Amino acid sequence: MIKLLTIWNFIRKHKYWITVLIFVTIIGFLDENSMVRRVSNIRKINKLHESIKEYQTDYNKNTKRLNELTTNPRSIEKVAREKYLMKKPNEDIYVIQDEKTEEEPQK
Repeated sequence: MIKLLTIWNFIRKHKYWITVLIFVTIIGFLDENSMVRRVSNIRKINKLHESIKEYQTDYNKNTKRLNELTTNPRSIEKVAREKYLMKKPNEDIYVIQDEKTEEEPQK
């Protein structure tokens, strides 16, 4: 009984601090919108923004290349020669590879 009275007196004396501590615990860790989840969501959002920027630059580069391919017939010939090793009937093709590219593993 004495222990209960001492606990009750402690709670009465520090009721505001206990209330603040419970509030911070709920808001910081236990709630659905806790600070821990907010921080992790902010990190995810930042990563997504970075990937959006990367995709946007790729999109712009590919759009520019597509426009060039549709308007310039020499660019089509360049792609056909470099990528698909196509040639004119009277030509010989020599493929030169760098040793460094042969040693690197393919991803």
